[in-house]
Amino acid sequence: MSITTLSTTDIALIVALVVVFAAGVAALLLHRRRKTQRLRAQFGGAEYARAVEKDGGRRHAEAGLDERTERVEALHVRPLAAADRARFIESWRGVQARFVDGPAGAVAEADQLLGDVMSTRGYPVGNFEQRAADISVDHPLVLENYRTAHEIALQQTRGQASTEQLRQAMVHYRTLFEELVGDQAMAAAK
Repeated sequence: MSITTLSTTDIALIVALVVVFAAGVAALLLHRRRKTQRLRAQFGGAEYARAVEKDGGRRHAEAGLDERTERVEALHVRPLAAADRARFIESWRGVQARFVDGPAGAVAEADQLLGDVMSTRGYPVGNFEQRAADISVDHPLVLENYRTAHEIALQQTRGQASTEQLRQAMVHYRTLFEELVGDQAMAAAK
C-alpha cells in the first residue's frame, strides 16, 4: 500500500488519529506538570525536592506525597480546644523560661511538648519521620524548622550541641508550636 493509493478519507483519518494522539500526549504532559506544580505549592519546594531525592524520582515522590495527603485526611486532625490551647501556651512559657538555666532540658521538653500538641490535634506521634511527613501536609512552611530542631535535639542527646544550636532549636520549635497552636492565640498570649 502506498500513499498514492490512499483515499482522501484514509488520509483524513490518519491525520485525525495523529492529531488525537498528539492532543492526548499534550494533555497528559499538562496534567503531570499541573500535578507537580500543585504538590510543590502544597509541600513547598524543599520538601518536594527531598521527596524526589529520597524516593528516587518524580513519579514515585509524587505518589508518596499524594499518599501522605490521603493519610492525613483520614486522621481527622482538629484544631485545639480553647482549654488545651491555653494549657499548651502556659507549658510553652515554662519551657522557654527553663531554657535560661537548662538549655538542653528545655529543648527536650520542647520536643515532647510538640509531640503532645500534635497528639492532641489528632496526629499520630510514632517515629519522627512519620510525624514530619504528616505535618508536611498541613504545615509545609515550618517543616524544615521542625527537622532542623529535631536534629539539634538528637545532637544534644549525644552531647554534641552547643548552647547556640540549642537556642536555634528553640526558635525552630517555637515556629512550629505557633503554627500548631494557632497564631492568634500566641499573639494574644504575648
